[in-house]
Amino acid sequence: MNDDGLTSCKPSVTQPNPVEPSASCCEALSAADLQCLCSYRNSFVLPSLGIDPELALALPTKCNLTSPPNC
Repeated sequence: MNDDGLTSCKPSVTQPNPVEPSASCCEALSAADLQCLCSYRNSFVLPSLGIDPELALALPTKCNLTSPPNC
């Protein structure tokens, strides 16, 4: 995901008041490497960027995308 995609999705993956993902977020997510996203599930990297991992992993479903198996 490029910086613009990350910026458009940030309000949807940030506590305490996440919002529904925007069309631009879902568009960026459709081109993202979702398997890579899954690999960050238990990493400290996402929280260090202010991103809630559980909210991030819920984005594909909210954008009507298929998450990789075992994610």
